Amino acid sequence: MEKYEHHVKQWLKENRARAARLLQLLVRENSTRGNESSTQAIVIEKCRQLGLTLDIWEIGGDELKSHPAYCCDRQSFDGNPNLVAVLKGAGGGKSIILNGHIDVVPVGDESNWDHEPFSGVIECGKLYGRGATDMKGGNVALLMAMEAIVATGIKLKGDVIFQSVIEEESGGAGTLAAVLRGYQADGAIIPEPTNLKMFPKQQGSMWFRITVTGKAAHGGTRYEGVSAIEKSLKVIQSLQQLEKDRNARVTDPLFEKIPIPIPINIGKMMSGEWPSSVPDTAVIEGRMGVSPGESILSAQMEMEECLQNLCDQDEWLKRHPLKLEWFGGRWQPGSLETNHPLINEITKSFIEVKGEPPVIEASPWGTDGGILSTVGHTPVVVFGPGITALAHDANEHIILEDLFAASNIIALTILRWCEVAEPS
Repeated sequence: MEKYEHHVKQWLKENRARAARLLQLLVRENSTRGNESSTQAIVIEKCRQLGLTLDIWEIGGDELKSHPAYCCDRQSFDGNPNLVAVLKGAGGGKSIILNGHIDVVPVGDESNWDHEPFSGVIECGKLYGRGATDMKGGNVALLMAMEAIVATGIKLKGDVIFQSVIEEESGGAGTLAAVLRGYQADGAIIPEPTNLKMFPKQQGSMWFRITVTGKAAHGGTRYEGVSAIEKSLKVIQSLQQLEKDRNARVTDPLFEKIPIPIPINIGKMMSGEWPSSVPDTAVIEGRMGVSPGESILSAQMEMEECLQNLCDQDEWLKRHPLKLEWFGGRWQPGSLETNHPLINEITKSFIEVKGEPPVIEASPWGTDGGILSTVGHTPVVVFGPGITALAHDANEHIILEDLFAASNIIALTILRWCEVAEPS
């Protein structure tokens, strides 16, 4: 095994510039929601060059849209395909899924960027651009790990199933479609930007909308109305208390360094049309975290109970109940035992490359790992290059040395997990 590992590490060392160029190509393509095709085409061509067996399809259809884990407000997926590319093994080894998403979030206010958001410029060992960290850098780490194995002529026993999916940022429809297409494995790695930490557990989350009803009146006689904004403050206070209560129950040591393991975030609020009028409607939209091991349904029921208790205590809200809706994005929670063989293998590879044990924590955000584990019954570890805090921020970038390290760690893990087929 040592000679194979040596060949792979040497190839990766000699081809660092190739990895940086590939990441530049991907970052320079805008793959925001509905625009994934041009970036996906680059990945498809790369997989074709590696001689992988390709499965390219447009997601959708009744099976996907009727599945309980499906949650997506996108009207059409036309022209923006999913990709699964398989490096077929000789048999007798464990299989592995390498799952990455090709979609990126919008760039926001471009004036906050030091470089053009899709520039891919390299400066002081960092590559800049939307998606560099989340998660095209991780995708390149996967592709380079696979290319190193192919280029050195190594034949594996187990299958390597590379997935480049759409729609992760909006709820995971791409990965769910891959699961429903039949792709499962003995283990999976998702190279989200963990700063080279390992996340065996992932927080789930879902979006909610609460509509608050008030009574309109002239601002000069506001006492004749009921302000929906003022009632909204009571809603927010109740949600803050719910957040405290839910997090007080989280005792998992993997969440020890995360201040709020499963937050409830108010991300958007709309109310009022005129400064001199009492607003009769307010709409609160936000994100509710879901603990690993907790079901989406039980979390929803807890919020529903919280809001019902508020209505019971407020005479106006008792007569004009709050309206709660679950909409848009939804990410399943995921959980893997810290002593799982996949964690053990990737830990050994990490120590060999980095010379020290990895940090193992819980993910502060949702990933497609929840779908792979809960729907696809595939053990998942989230591990990749890139700084978590930069994922959706202006001046997003990745440290190239971390990308190269991740490629090595993932390549060694593949060799050990799938096993090398000795030549006859």
